[in-house]
Amino acid sequence: MENSKALKRNLFFQCEAFLNVRLETVKHTIDQIQEALNSETKSSAGDKHETGRAMLQLEREKAGNQLAEIEKTKQILSKINIESTSKTIGLGSVVFTTQANYFIAISAGELIVEKQKFYAISASTPIGQLLLGKKVNDEIVFRNQHFKITRML
Repeated sequence: MENSKALKRNLFFQCEAFLNVRLETVKHTIDQIQEALNSETKSSAGDKHETGRAMLQLEREKAGNQLAEIEKTKQILSKINIESTSKTIGLGSVVFTTQANYFIAISAGELIVEKQKFYAISASTPIGQLLLGKKVNDEIVFRNQHFKITRML
């Protein structure tokens, strides 16, 4: 059982690292846009100047939205108790199926732990929705493929 807790912990930390990298990238982008806005103010004049500033403002707004999305995702991740186990699949469950393995947390793509592949998915994704509330030996159909839940942590 301790091994399964280590697995869940490892998946959780990989999701955290994924989010932190995204956060740093967006913060870096915001810093670059701010720098560009500051230099636009000093050097340009006329219509070209206004267009450049408007484009930068749009980029900054887009980056701000990404930042807000990352914060929301961090909130979801913070709700996961990696120590708890359940008989039914929910947020924080590690699910083994006949097709693939899943970690119900955030959409972070493919994660590898001890040469095993897992897909970190959000509970709000179509496959996440199908898995929620299911138990070991339950079957689901996703994109015309039949899955059987073989194990969960």
